[in-house]
Amino acid sequence: MNSRNNANTLTGAEAMVKMLEAYGVKHVFGLCGDTTLPLYDALHRLDHGITHLLTRDERHAGYMADAYARVTGRPGVCEGPSGGGATYILPGVVEANESSIPVLAINSDVSTTSRGRYPLTELDQVAMFRPLTKWNASLDDAQRLPAMLRRAFREMTTGRPGAVHLALPFDTQKNPVTPDEIWADARHQTFPALAVAPDPAAVEAAADALLQARKAVVMCGGGVVIASAMEALAKLADMLDLPVATTVSGQGSIAETDPRAVGVVGSNGGVPATRAVVDEADLVLYVGCRAGSVTTERWRSPGPDARIVHIDSDPAVIGANYRTDVALAGDARLALEAIATAVARRGGASGNDGVSRAKAAWAAKLAAFDPLAASDEVPIRPERVVATLQRLLDADAIVCADPGTPCPYFSAHYRWPLVGRHFITNRAHGALGFAMGAAIGAHVGRPGVKTVSVMGDGSFGMSVGELETVVRYRMPITFVTLSNSVFGWIKAGQRSGFGARFHNVDFTRTDHAAVAAAYGLKSWRVEDPADLEPVLKQALEAGEPTLVDIVTQPLDEAAAPVSEWVA
Repeated sequence: MNSRNNANTLTGAEAMVKMLEAYGVKHVFGLCGDTTLPLYDALHRLDHGITHLLTRDERHAGYMADAYARVTGRPGVCEGPSGGGATYILPGVVEANESSIPVLAINSDVSTTSRGRYPLTELDQVAMFRPLTKWNASLDDAQRLPAMLRRAFREMTTGRPGAVHLALPFDTQKNPVTPDEIWADARHQTFPALAVAPDPAAVEAAADALLQARKAVVMCGGGVVIASAMEALAKLADMLDLPVATTVSGQGSIAETDPRAVGVVGSNGGVPATRAVVDEADLVLYVGCRAGSVTTERWRSPGPDARIVHIDSDPAVIGANYRTDVALAGDARLALEAIATAVARRGGASGNDGVSRAKAAWAAKLAAFDPLAASDEVPIRPERVVATLQRLLDADAIVCADPGTPCPYFSAHYRWPLVGRHFITNRAHGALGFAMGAAIGAHVGRPGVKTVSVMGDGSFGMSVGELETVVRYRMPITFVTLSNSVFGWIKAGQRSGFGARFHNVDFTRTDHAAVAAAYGLKSWRVEDPADLEPVLKQALEAGEPTLVDIVTQPLDEAAAPVSEWVA
């Protein structure tokens, strides 16, 4: 029985919509399918305040929800049909989960009564998503649907945030639900929810260790921005004159114009000058950072003599890669505030030469970067693209970069002037094709600022269909393709580590501007460096979807800030 016949009940599909509304969901990204018909009908009929954005691919619906969550501080929601829809949405869910971003993915499913009878699109969604999400379930009992949604939001937003997945069978969508069960816990509408403070004894030990150090450095991962710990970080860094470095995901923890900001360290985006700050450290304070292979250049930096103080909301991260002197399991903001209070109580502050060490790192980096950024070489150098966008974009702009050619250049050389989430890239798994969908999600979540998506031509080929989505919704996003007709990251690895034996990494150059024009975007192709700035300026100010196709130097021949390629 459904709600159209009995005012005392809702259908499962209607209950799903009402629960999302109760949690303050304003946008859902997704793609239609046979098994989702009841849900779409409920979205059409009910008054709920939710905007559903039709995407062209479930993978990009996941990426949109991911970036949306990053810029809003609220869980992102994506949905798709059964079978192939579930397998397609999976990459976006995995990336969000590993990046500690709360995304709720919903895939409709075949009826529970059809299982095992070979219905079209049958798939064990629970088994597939179990190892790749923070929590997942199948909503087999319509009466339990509201409680399961509450658990989904609770799991997404508490502790270490992450992605969850729900299978929504066709018959559940049509079965009755009692309206009294439709309520939400407002504490789980944003993340991180119910933040936990670290052990006071660990706070005191961390304060002691920091006061004893003379060459300490703070290493910020994405957890600093997620926890909105930027103010607490700045306070502690000022008290102890600490240089502050970041991972790629941690950019936005500190304004990179701050005198204590070192910039990105690690094998992707780091340079010798930033690595030197870490190598000389007698103590490294990791905050919201897993100290993984990229950040530590395969666990070679910092060296074995540095003391380690580690803050993370996930206790399993602490001590996984380094012998840790002080472990603080808890929220980054609460931990940093507590340490700052403990340091102030001691009445003294050690000097760690943070300003001078950071200044030296930037000076060395700029000495290498500036000549390349001003180069008139053809093909155009990526450094010149970065420098040009830095001049043209407002301080609050959002840049979404794919992990191939764009990520190392922008993470190393674009000097982010504000704290918070302004640079988005998928560093958990580094799948190509992320930036286009992410830019859409970021624009929907923060429509009042300019959003730019930068991608290589390999990534463009994996995501081009979403240009139709951008045009349909008239989103004034500017897309920039760095066109070098190669899977450059792999070719660079073949050059540096495999005797330049190039195999199956080059492809035919595409006229991306022509492709974009066919979708309805205003577009340009740039080959002459002299044309770069005026064309980019025109594209950024057009007030409509635009694409600039820039013929650039191949990554394997360039001075990319990727230490693995340095002989």
